Amino acid sequence: MPEGPQMSSGIVRAVAPTRICDIGGWTDTWFARHGRVCNIGVTPYLEVRVSVQASNGGRPRVALRAEDLDDDYSFEPGEIPGRHPLLEATVAEIGVPPGRSVDITVHSHALAGSSTGTSAASVVALAGALSHVAGRPVDALEIARTAHRIETERLGIEAGVQDHLCAAFGGLNYIEIQSYPTATITPISVSESFRSELERRLVLVYLGRAHVSSDVHRLVIEHLGDGGRGARHLEELRHLADMARDALVDGDLYAFGRTMTANTESQRQLHPSLVSGDADLVASIAQTCEALGWKVNGAGGDGGSVTVLCGPGQRGRRRLMDEVRRADPAFRAEPVSITRQGLRVWEVPS
Repeated sequence: MPEGPQMSSGIVRAVAPTRICDIGGWTDTWFARHGRVCNIGVTPYLEVRVSVQASNGGRPRVALRAEDLDDDYSFEPGEIPGRHPLLEATVAEIGVPPGRSVDITVHSHALAGSSTGTSAASVVALAGALSHVAGRPVDALEIARTAHRIETERLGIEAGVQDHLCAAFGGLNYIEIQSYPTATITPISVSESFRSELERRLVLVYLGRAHVSSDVHRLVIEHLGDGGRGARHLEELRHLADMARDALVDGDLYAFGRTMTANTESQRQLHPSLVSGDADLVASIAQTCEALGWKVNGAGGDGGSVTVLCGPGQRGRRRLMDEVRRADPAFRAEPVSITRQGLRVWEVPS
C-alpha cells in the first residue's frame, strides 16, 4: 500500500485494548516453537496522544510523558535514554518525520504490571500513532509484528506474540503460531446475547503487586531445560486453546470456565511459581462463590491478576467482588468490557 503525506502538524490519538483469559499462553513463545492461544481483548484501554509540530531550528525532539507515573522528559529520535525503553525504542523504530517534533502522552487505564498485556498494548498504540504521523498505512497485523520485534529484537525482552496480536485486533481471538514468530489470528464469532452474558460474568482481580513477565519467562525456560522437559504440558496448553475456542463457538460458558481453571493448573505444572499464593486465594474465593472458572492471566508469578468467570446469578458476582476486597486491601476486583475492535488511530479535528 502506498504511503500518504506525512503530518506537518496536528494531534493523533490511538487506543489499544489489553488482554485477559489467554488460554494456551506460553505456547506462543520461541521455546515452544509453535502453539495455539485463545484470548480476549478488553477495556481498560492503553491510550496514546501524539502532538506534531515544526521543530525548533529544524532539530527533531521527542517529549514523552508517562502520565500514570508522572514522568516527563525529552530526547532525540533514535536515542534510548532508558527511562521507558519500550516507548523510546518504538520511537526509534518508527521514526519522526524530518523537521518535526512530537509530544507523546501515554496513559494506561489498566494497572501496570497486571499481566494483561499493557506493555504490548502501549507499543502497539504508539507504533500505530507514529505510523499515521509518518503517512504509513496502519495495518493491524504489521503493527503487531513490528511491536513484537521491538520488544524481542531491539530490547531483548522475553515475549510471546499473542499480546501484540490481541492489542492490534481486540475481541475474541484464536491465534495459531505455525512457527514462532509467524502467526495467524482468527476472530471468534459469537451471538450478541452470548457476548453480553460472557462480558457480564467476567471479573478481573488485580493482585496488588506488579511483576516483570520477562523474568517469569526466564524461570520457565530454565525449568524446561534443553531436553524439552515440560513439553507435555505445553501440548496440554495448546489443546486447551482449542477447547476454549470450541466452547466460545458453542456458546458454552460452563465449558469455557473449565478450560480457564484447567489452564491455570497446566501453568502450575510448567513451574510451581507461576500460580502464586495470592492467585490461589482468589481461586478459593471464586470456588466458594460458585464461579465457573478462574485463570491466572499472562505469564503468572507474583502479582499480576486473575480473571474469574462468575456463575449466572448477580449475587455470586457481588459476593466474589466483596470477598476479594476483604481478603486483602491491596486486591482490586473490576468488571471488564469485551472490545469489538483492536488498535484504533484517528486525527483530532482542529
